[in-house]
Amino acid sequence: MAMLARSSARSGAVVTSGRRATAVVAKATEWYGPDRPQWLGPFSEDTPSYLKGEFPGDYGWDTAGLSADPQTFAAYRVTETIHARWAMLGALGCIIPEIDQSGSPQPVWFKAGAQLFADGGINYLGQEGLIHAQSGVAIVVCQVILMGQAEAFRSAGYVTPGGFGEDLDNLHPGDAFDPLGLADDPDTFAELKVKEIKNGRLAMFSMLGFYVQAIVTGEGPIANWKAHIADPVGANAFNYATKFTPQ
Repeated sequence: MAMLARSSARSGAVVTSGRRATAVVAKATEWYGPDRPQWLGPFSEDTPSYLKGEFPGDYGWDTAGLSADPQTFAAYRVTETIHARWAMLGALGCIIPEIDQSGSPQPVWFKAGAQLFADGGINYLGQEGLIHAQSGVAIVVCQVILMGQAEAFRSAGYVTPGGFGEDLDNLHPGDAFDPLGLADDPDTFAELKVKEIKNGRLAMFSMLGFYVQAIVTGEGPIANWKAHIADPVGANAFNYATKFTPQ
């Protein structure tokens, strides 16, 4: 009986695993190919012939024909993905200073750089033991060196003089750049690429919103959100828009 129970449990695990794998494949294929969602849903017509659903985030929208040329299309894909990744990091970085006040009080994101000229300098996350910066020259030099090397590595196709990264994709390299093995399964990887570009596009719009909020209200996103929750009628974009109307 014990052996039968163990055998049954193993069979159940196989079935469960198979169902999960099937679900992942279904989710992945849902966003690719001719049957993928279109930018206007059922009202989408005359989708450009060069947008075939081969790449993540392709909803068949290119009214200006910017991606008609394959080389231009490939360049735009790289540019969009890189900007999307920076925007996700940037949006998170704009929110954290307002949320985390565990150390010394943190300024709003667009005033964080001014701390460099204060007596105490910049303390990363308000903790002096993490990164304590007091020299603008040192920050610029470090950024130029680190970002320059990273960008040169990416532009070279992730290949070093020693041959490291010779077979890696220059947009989704994986391998040593995927220590958690998230891209080991091709179907899961295909789904994750769609999630990445969708969240990245949302983050780019969020960053644009953060810029506009900072210019119009002089406050950060969390402060604006709290003000809107407290007074939805009095604190919203329509009220601030009147500041830019002719008197």
